[in-house]
Amino acid sequence: MTLRIPFDNSYARLPDALFTRVAPTPVTSPTLLAWNAPLAEELGITGDPDAATFAGNTIPDGADPLAMAYAGHQFGGFSPSLGDGRAILLGEVIDRQGIRRDIQLKGSGRTPYSRNGDGRAWMGPVLREFVVSEAMHALGIPTTRALAAVRTGDTIQRETALPGAVLTRTASSHLRVGHFEYFAARGDKASLQALYDYAVDRHDPQAKDPLMFLKGVIARQAKLVAHWMGVGFIHGVMNTDNTSISGETIDYGPCAFMDAYHPQTVYSSIDQYGRYAYDNQPQILPWNMAKLGSALLALLPDPEAAIPDFTAAVHAMPDLIDAEWLAVFAAKIGISAPRTEDRALISDLLSLMQAGNSDFTNTFHALLTDNARDQIADREAFTDWTLRWHDRLASEPDAHALMGRTNPAVIPRNHLVEEMIQAAVAGDMGPFETLRHALSTPFETPEDARLITPPTKDQEVTATFCGT
Repeated sequence: MTLRIPFDNSYARLPDALFTRVAPTPVTSPTLLAWNAPLAEELGITGDPDAATFAGNTIPDGADPLAMAYAGHQFGGFSPSLGDGRAILLGEVIDRQGIRRDIQLKGSGRTPYSRNGDGRAWMGPVLREFVVSEAMHALGIPTTRALAAVRTGDTIQRETALPGAVLTRTASSHLRVGHFEYFAARGDKASLQALYDYAVDRHDPQAKDPLMFLKGVIARQAKLVAHWMGVGFIHGVMNTDNTSISGETIDYGPCAFMDAYHPQTVYSSIDQYGRYAYDNQPQILPWNMAKLGSALLALLPDPEAAIPDFTAAVHAMPDLIDAEWLAVFAAKIGISAPRTEDRALISDLLSLMQAGNSDFTNTFHALLTDNARDQIADREAFTDWTLRWHDRLASEPDAHALMGRTNPAVIPRNHLVEEMIQAAVAGDMGPFETLRHALSTPFETPEDARLITPPTKDQEVTATFCGT
């Protein structure tokens, strides 16, 4: 059955300054590695998956390929001209719930924003993003999603020669803080206004002015980062060009899930000074929101007069994040309506976990069966903590069910992801399918104990890479 994607494109109708129309660069011999049939159904896509389409060799009817223009603060320094250097937006669909969704090819060849890059991706990061983004979705955390992965048949040159691949991903949009920075930095108020009007219509139709829009983005990002913290997720490259307006997790480059708990854990090979360490993430997002606020000020007739209100909105964000964090972690220990004093109970458990190098995921999941004692080195201190915890849960009749919904048994552990990638490169997609299947029901304990076992010393992954 012929593949049909019901495109309904809106971004392509915006002023030309916001993007450049560009077609994907064909590849040699595309073969389908992975297909997300349930997601395709959600999007209203019918027919058989076509490797040529999802490699960029064939442009489907109704598509209007383009690369978006944006800027970004990268590790604190401003880059005024970034854009989609290896991604092409094929177009948009209206899904079964009436939500507009982007369909984008990643690794589909050079664009005017590629600078010195080849616009390509190799198989490792493509399969990594497929697995991790779908895991995030199954965890209930807003995220871009993976529709297809295709092996190109071409070799990608990085430090060594690697097999090329293309990822097809979807999002409620790919709009980023960097989009607004791009036009504000250029003093292009007309394009900035067009972008703002589009973003409001798509994501915040209730926003009556730029301040309300900013507050909406802040609220979504505050909730998002708290949920990242709750599953031990480290994005690894929280630049403003990787911070979405929609509040979705976007751009899975050197990301990772913690094994042993330590608040300053860093995996990203490019984060040499720990700017985006696990515990720094709640501090970085207000900084990113300040950059969004600065760009939005340019839309106002009297920016100077609006600075106090915009500043107050950004300064309120740490308290919003803190409240979301408390709600997330209280739920993880079975508390549905947290009180101020519950913060000490949570923090004391985290301190015990840090001191004993406890596995983050397994410790919280073990609370479901009261077996967490085996995860904590200081047994006596944990016994004291347990008495306080049980006393607190006396007024929480649904604690067990709540913990069951918030403490996954299985996450995409770094060593399993790396093993999966190596197997796939060698032609064996079995580990990919096994991991993908287990991650689709993360709150259920899988039969294969390897999927929930922390890495041994020789299995540990200490650095992750973005793949560009």
